[in-house]
Amino acid sequence: MKARVYLLGLLVFCSACAAPSLRYKSEINRLSAQGEFEAAAQQVEAKQSRAYAKQDRALAYLDQATLLHDAGNSAQSDQLFAKAQDRIEELYTVSATRSAGRLLVNDLTLPYSVAAYERALTFFYRAMNFLDQQNLSDAAVEMRRAVAFLDNLRGSKKSGYNDDPFIQYFSSLIFESVGQISDARISRTNSLQAYYNLGGLLRVSAPKFYVPSDAAQWGEVIVLHYNGLMPLKKNATIQLAWDRIYSILSTSEESRNGLSPEVQNALRTGWMGHAITLAFPELEPQPFAIASSFIQANGQLYNMQKMADLAAAAKLDLEERLPGIWFRAAARAVAKQIAAEQARRAAREMSKDDSVGDLTGLVVNILGAATEKADTRQWFTLPAEIYMARLFLPPGIHTIRLFFRDGYGNIVGEHVFENIRVVRGGRVFLHHRTAR
Repeated sequence: MKARVYLLGLLVFCSACAAPSLRYKSEINRLSAQGEFEAAAQQVEAKQSRAYAKQDRALAYLDQATLLHDAGNSAQSDQLFAKAQDRIEELYTVSATRSAGRLLVNDLTLPYSVAAYERALTFFYRAMNFLDQQNLSDAAVEMRRAVAFLDNLRGSKKSGYNDDPFIQYFSSLIFESVGQISDARISRTNSLQAYYNLGGLLRVSAPKFYVPSDAAQWGEVIVLHYNGLMPLKKNATIQLAWDRIYSILSTSEESRNGLSPEVQNALRTGWMGHAITLAFPELEPQPFAIASSFIQANGQLYNMQKMADLAAAAKLDLEERLPGIWFRAAARAVAKQIAAEQARRAAREMSKDDSVGDLTGLVVNILGAATEKADTRQWFTLPAEIYMARLFLPPGIHTIRLFFRDGYGNIVGEHVFENIRVVRGGRVFLHHRTAR
């Protein structure tokens, strides 16, 4: 009976641990596809307490801040990004002892663990917000923080996502703009190396921009096109035989010391020979019509080049997390089966009635299944990809047209940047988001 009460407590505890639903994400994406970024941001704020667990406030900040940035509200966007960064830093200092709930209930018991590529993007977005406010010096501060983060990541991780080619390239542009030529050269070198090392995994290649030999006599306009919708994490289940469960728990890189004695004994004896159902997250691609873009300015056409594929980064991040996800899900499944069996036996002994024992075991099984949820949290308001163009234009006032093509090469829309002042030797940064 104790096991039944224990799992009932877990169920109550788990009710406070939730991820934004697919329905909620789809509603925000619908508004974004219509270009209603301000309205989408307001929806995130209005539904924050219901859609996000209190411990995942940083994720709510990120989702809302991105939409406000896309809406052109750089000041409010930056305030939320700053709060998100503070919370992320705070969570990185939390002791690992708090992870015990992940092996008892589900991965939602802990605050959302921001992916490395997501953390790198917080610096980029803050830098862009500062640039929107003509604050180049603070933009440079953010990119120095980005480079420091990536340097540490590269030093601690030898494979997978251990650098970001786009963030490094963008950093080099900002460092050039503030006259930090040596830092710019280092970031550009790191960018090219990262494109070479990770281009296949991140589905991007090093850009090839034309820079005139007399670039100092021109002004430069850098246009960023954020495009598409991120694939959404959804809950999936799979039924695995005992031998597969045993393999996951025996060969995982996560320490066996994290398993309870009962689970370790079950592994050794193999007394549960039936199949077990596990929950895990999987990515569901979101369709969007715009496949490429180009610029028209000063009588010239410029193709936008893909600098980052954030959908690919999300896929890579999930692939890197999956072994740990499988380990914890398998460990929980075994532990809950053990709890159900113990409850069944205890109820039989106390009541001297097999039917009471079977009913108790069934109830505990149901409670255990109810607490098992895949962690589908993500920074979902990001674009799927980022394109960029570098335009060298004569000093003066310019109109810059950004055209969008579908997968067949047809022009399906445009955005006009009007009255863009270009200064000799200066740089202007522009951005636009499409999500349809």
